Amino acid sequence: MSFDVAGFRSHFPSLESGIAHFDNPGGTQTPLVVGEAIARTLTGPLSQRGAATVSQRNAEESVAGFRSAIADLVGGVPEGVVHGRSATALTYDVSRTLARTWSPGDEIVVCELDHDSNVRPWIQAAERAGVTVRWLRLEPSTGELDLSSLDAITDRTRLVALTAASNLLGTRPPVATVAARAHEVGALVHVDAVHHTAHAAPDLTAMGADLLVCSPYKFFGPHCGALVADPELLETLRPDKLLPSSNAVPERFELGTLPYELLAGVTAAVDLIAFVGTGSSRRERLVSAAALIADHELRLRLRIEEGLAALGDALTLHSRAADRTSTLFLTLRDRLPVDAYDALAKHDVLVPAGTFYAYETFRALGLPVDSGLRIGLAAYTDDSDVDRLLEGLGDFLTA
Repeated sequence: MSFDVAGFRSHFPSLESGIAHFDNPGGTQTPLVVGEAIARTLTGPLSQRGAATVSQRNAEESVAGFRSAIADLVGGVPEGVVHGRSATALTYDVSRTLARTWSPGDEIVVCELDHDSNVRPWIQAAERAGVTVRWLRLEPSTGELDLSSLDAITDRTRLVALTAASNLLGTRPPVATVAARAHEVGALVHVDAVHHTAHAAPDLTAMGADLLVCSPYKFFGPHCGALVADPELLETLRPDKLLPSSNAVPERFELGTLPYELLAGVTAAVDLIAFVGTGSSRRERLVSAAALIADHELRLRLRIEEGLAALGDALTLHSRAADRTSTLFLTLRDRLPVDAYDALAKHDVLVPAGTFYAYETFRALGLPVDSGLRIGLAAYTDDSDVDRLLEGLGDFLTA
């Protein structure tokens, strides 16, 4: 069974614009079914959650559907799924809650491969609690995690925060190996799976993640975030909340009325991915779909890498890890990345230049922040997109 990219693209009205989207790590395009689910929920009978009327039941169903869909996507359980405004907001919330249990002399560990949303909240919480911050290091020559830096995890470590895939380089570090070391010393593991979930169906248990965050708008859904954990762990956490609001898990972590329409949109996005795969359960179909899409993206990534290599020393590709997503970060020798971005955009090829919130990764690579281009593939990327990218980049570099 092969992935039908043309059939998949047909679900996305925005692709009729003709834009070749390589900005996908910053957010994917939205399929029609997601927009319809949002509109149907928002304009149908809808009230605060309850059971007495159809409007109340619709709200309940949107919440239950969201929790079930995200749980299936990442290998969790619905009772452990928390909605949030974004992965960043959720990480800030949980960092503040966990930091109340830390004391001077404790340590936390963060990683140079991470988006700043899995770095700064922890560092700021540690500073307030008087806790030491240690680092998992990036090996610049390979783009891999430097496994010798696992020595940063000690008997004093209370938490390790690590990405499942670098949003800049695509590198997938060995999360399970890091988590096993963290659990040996009794530390919690917080995994940023935002970029990873856009290219895989994560397995919370296999990763060893105690807490995991993802962002549906990176996998065809609306703008929001989700945190997934074992409900028993969530029961031990006491976030700030209003007195009348529910203290049940996972509701105690969700502030205010939930956006029921967005939750319905997330479920529709997950169901669309599952539709691509095969299996008796939605989880099985999601895993199958992820494998098919990964093969498709890898074939295109190899095409791009071959095309970039043909451009010689006019550019440097920094995405080199053996295990990585179909995401490529490159710097240009004699040209500004923003000029390349502008030139490509004039031909409806969108390849962003920017910081990508990967400050620590830039520093570890010894590069100025905002010094390159990021090419990110998605399931709907096709060969014609790749043709236009390589032609446009080649024209720009030889002009």
